[in-house]
Amino acid sequence: MNLHDFHSRGANQSIRWALLITISFAVAEAAGGWWSGSLALLSDAGHMFSDSVALGLTVLAGWIAKHPPTRRHTYGLLRAEIMGALVNSLIMLLVILFIAVEAVSRLRQPQPVAGAAVMVIAAAGIIINIFVVLLLSRGEQTLNSRAAQLHVVGDLFGSVAALISGAVIYYTGWLPADPILSLAVAALILYSTFRVLREALHVLMEGVPRNLQIESVGQEMAHIDGVRSVHDLHIWTLTSGRIALSAHLEVRALDAWPTILEATQIMLHRKFDIDHVTLQPEVRRQPRYAGSIRIYPK
Repeated sequence: MNLHDFHSRGANQSIRWALLITISFAVAEAAGGWWSGSLALLSDAGHMFSDSVALGLTVLAGWIAKHPPTRRHTYGLLRAEIMGALVNSLIMLLVILFIAVEAVSRLRQPQPVAGAAVMVIAAAGIIINIFVVLLLSRGEQTLNSRAAQLHVVGDLFGSVAALISGAVIYYTGWLPADPILSLAVAALILYSTFRVLREALHVLMEGVPRNLQIESVGQEMAHIDGVRSVHDLHIWTLTSGRIALSAHLEVRALDAWPTILEATQIMLHRKFDIDHVTLQPEVRRQPRYAGSIRIYPK
């Protein structure tokens, strides 16, 4: 077993424990929210149920992504992790929409809330969510695991909001505190959810990784001894932590290609952490595509 497999196994075990803890407390919190009449608790329980789905999807997607390449899926099923992140983000958007609609309804028609019970359950929720966040932070940090952690952090904010709303209602009797704080938490989670959703869509649309500039990578390749120019350069993300690149290199002499290929692969690994590389040598040919960018050494 290599180090990556060891960390992956530890991460999966952490996620399974997090899933068990989360779904158990979600049931208790939903019952407490229904009994106390607190939207903040009910919305937090809804978060935790969505967390359970998110964590389950994380485990499933991680398992699917480990399947080896086949004749039908030559990259394997690596993109399953990205799909898991996408589905988790969409689920989170539905949860946020539900909270917003219910909060507006309660602002129009306030309902009684048992403030003391809300505070006790919310305090327990804070402890549980902090523990789950710590569990998940120990594992491998992929886009999929980050999406799952986003759900749990959203729950943590929800528990804090429920605690505050319970205290406000208990000491002042001001019922609008419950839906107002629920809306505030929904707005905070919405920002983070859109970030994960945007990143997942960027990967699925074969976009250049945001930490890389295609011109910079092309210039470094064009500076390899024996290379005249670079064109048909494409860089994309296979899955979290795995970047692929393909390009055509116009070289001075095909005899030097083995040396150029090795030098380019070593440079891409060391400077940009790109290991899945496909390069094609050419001698004074035009790019295949009219819109292809040709990069010359400066």
